Amino acid sequence: MITDFKQKTAVLTGAGSGFGLECARIGAGLGMNLVLADVQQDALDAAATELRAAGAEVLALKVDVSQASQVEALGQATLARFGAPHLVFNNAGVACGGLIWEYSAADWDWVLGVNLMGVAHGVRVFTPMMLAAARADPSWRGHIVNTASMAGLVNAPNMGVYNVSKHAVVSLSETLYQDLALVTEQVSASVLCPYFVPTGISQSQRNRQDLPAEGPELTLSQQLAQSTMDKAVGSGKVSAAEVAQKVFDAVTAGTFYIYSHPHMLAGVQTRMEDILGRRNPSDPYAHKPQLGQDLRQALRAATHPG
Repeated sequence: MITDFKQKTAVLTGAGSGFGLECARIGAGLGMNLVLADVQQDALDAAATELRAAGAEVLALKVDVSQASQVEALGQATLARFGAPHLVFNNAGVACGGLIWEYSAADWDWVLGVNLMGVAHGVRVFTPMMLAAARADPSWRGHIVNTASMAGLVNAPNMGVYNVSKHAVVSLSETLYQDLALVTEQVSASVLCPYFVPTGISQSQRNRQDLPAEGPELTLSQQLAQSTMDKAVGSGKVSAAEVAQKVFDAVTAGTFYIYSHPHMLAGVQTRMEDILGRRNPSDPYAHKPQLGQDLRQALRAATHPG
């Protein structure tokens, strides 16, 4: 846990928008040095300008977190400018939906590359330097926060590759927490599991490099998933700023699981009871049967027209 953030250093990926930017704003207000990483140059530049104007020392780098060499370069630049970071927020993420067999190999590479390998690279690069700083100073404290999702704890239909990536981040984060506890009491970890919050994640295809200029050609299931995601994310009642405050509260308290919508844990409980009771997976639309019926009808009509 970290209780005094003044003049401490935070590394934030996905810092140009959403949770990353809101956490950077809180960090600036607390007097932190900020290392901002994002793949979208204009958003990164705007964030850096805003946070410098707020008085923060800022290092801003365009980074594709799916690329090991770029995260390694981010680590070296951080070390050279500020030393070992005290807070690392492995937050960059992307999303796409559709029936799980309809994803292309490129879809899998993109989502797992950013959501999973981006976190893995951040852990691999920054944890050793944090541990070295801890060994050199018994009073030094550090914390790593990885962004997963409620989709890392349950399995919503028509969102398969995203679910897979976020379950892996939860597993990685739980293992990181336990592995750190084996070697130190000075560095720990948390996992952020948000539900639908108004951020730019539903439009993350905007930063995808392997698509034609006119955009991807979507199947019906992918179109339906995109529409649902746009609506759910856009209508979220919990703000990214509120979630960012929950992140800092968890770092201060040493809390591992961070939830934006704790009431959604009912779905996690149902899943765990299915597993422990050796039951088939429960109907995910039991609380919204019309939504499930509409999706089934649309997809079956397309598969069996007439």
